[in-house]
Amino acid sequence: MNDFLPEFREISYHEAIDFLLPRHYSGRKPPITIAFGWFLNGTLKAVCTFGKPASNSLCRGVCGFENSTSVYELNRLCKDDDFEFQLSQFVSLCLRALKPKNWIVVSYADTGMYHVGYVYQASNFIYTGMTKERTDKYVESGKHYRHYERDKEQDKRLLRTSKHRYIYFCTNSKRVKCEWSKSLNYPILPYPKGDIKRYKLGNYMQPTIITREGNDNANN
Repeated sequence: MNDFLPEFREISYHEAIDFLLPRHYSGRKPPITIAFGWFLNGTLKAVCTFGKPASNSLCRGVCGFENSTSVYELNRLCKDDDFEFQLSQFVSLCLRALKPKNWIVVSYADTGMYHVGYVYQASNFIYTGMTKERTDKYVESGKHYRHYERDKEQDKRLLRTSKHRYIYFCTNSKRVKCEWSKSLNYPILPYPKGDIKRYKLGNYMQPTIITREGNDNANN
């Protein structure tokens, strides 16, 4: 193997989490079905993970109920700052490895972190617009809202910023891709453009909490 080229391979859940938690702005563990790593001289330098979305409505919303079991999310993508190789190349390797699984891959670029989704554009995802800004039940310590305690936290809501939605039909079958394309529930739109801002690895996104009185505040 050429020491100057990254090595691509599947990695374990624990390898992925150990890399992501100190680096990714979310600061949370995603659901992971499969994870891939990019290594340089034996050192893990980039991670990409895919998992089944927790939201059934999200899965049904892409290409209908009949295709909902095929929907998976590219839910984490992260690299070390000193790793100069393009993430779009890494994502393309991941998608190539996943094509035998026949997955509809959805991924989001968070406007709250000034992301536009240029990596997905370079990886030939289709763009289907933006999600709406919304609020979820607020849970202390950044836990999922399933841990919500009604008496303790009912006056607080967590703001969810709008996100750019990208979709990739990950299959080797032209027939299946055609069927999914016909079932797509979103319009295919031109790629968005805009300025992006890089965040420092290990700096987590600070939540915006909305109280019943309507006051916004950052939970620092």
